Amino acid sequence: MRSSLPKLFQVEKSTNLSRSCLIVCVALAALCGCKDPVDQAAKKRIFSPEDPPQAVAAAKQKLPPEDVADKPEIARRVLGMGAAETTERIGPHRYAAKLKFEWTAGGRTVALSEERTFLAGPGGVSGDFSASESNNQDQGLDVMRVKGEVYARSRYGKFRERKRDRGMAERMREEIYGGVRDFDKMFRGRLKLTAQGTATVQGRTAWRYVVSLGPPLNDDGSKLPPLAVAKNGADDTTLKRLRFYDAREPRNLQGEVMVDQETSVVLKARLDGRIGVAADGGENAELRLVLESELTDIGKDPALKPPPDFLPDEDKPSGIEAALERFGIPRVRGDGGTPAAGKPATSEPDDESE
Repeated sequence: MRSSLPKLFQVEKSTNLSRSCLIVCVALAALCGCKDPVDQAAKKRIFSPEDPPQAVAAAKQKLPPEDVADKPEIARRVLGMGAAETTERIGPHRYAAKLKFEWTAGGRTVALSEERTFLAGPGGVSGDFSASESNNQDQGLDVMRVKGEVYARSRYGKFRERKRDRGMAERMREEIYGGVRDFDKMFRGRLKLTAQGTATVQGRTAWRYVVSLGPPLNDDGSKLPPLAVAKNGADDTTLKRLRFYDAREPRNLQGEVMVDQETSVVLKARLDGRIGVAADGGENAELRLVLESELTDIGKDPALKPPPDFLPDEDKPSGIEAALERFGIPRVRGDGGTPAAGKPATSEPDDESE
């Protein structure tokens, strides 16, 4: 009997351990089986397909052109539509715009005119495009994206490949295309559109809207944070710009806008308006702004190609000497000699410093 007690005890102990392990395993299985809503939502976000670009998603939104006059939210979307969304909606096209600015103050007038051109190839927001802007002051900029590669130049310069200016081409695309949108913002969103039936533009049916100056909009109460300024304050030019932006008051506005019936894209626009600013000392200033824009060659592939002789993407010269050497001007050494042609100048240690 005594010899059998230890064995019975060992069997009972082993059974208890097995039961304990089984209980722990069941508890772990139950714990793992619990579905935490936060974890499930995180897994769904991580393993879900990538969201499409914002322009692609916006292009799928239905914007009835017949509602532009009655619904301000539809009007703002149509008037503020950018180049990427327009290309998604209407396909390849050519956009051309002319803008005129006339400042009048103290009996003196200053005028500036701009021309903007945009060519959109197939492929939507990711397709090829070419954007150009110039003015009557001999200033301008050209940017193009072909097969994912970006090239840019000033008005009279050579194209240079831009591999490191992330987003520069896309920003330029939207700025050049934003004539109607910027016009609406300058006039504090007071473009009033009145439907005048339909017309034909570029072989497409379009809703015609007459533009006039609407009543002031209610302040929604949203305030932007104050601008960061330098330690000594903003310069005079910046202060004038800020004051114009804050004190501008639309005075009159006229024109027309043609909205495509199928895609709700602005096919043609002609706007002419005046903005007044009360200056210090009782002298008033006035800005006249004129815009004419039109879409043509809708559905035609511009067949854009890279520039034939573009410059490579390189770092800027590190200093004056490197810049001179790049233009073939060698550096003069301290002894009056010059380095051999085709060889970079090397700096020699000063004997007195040793």
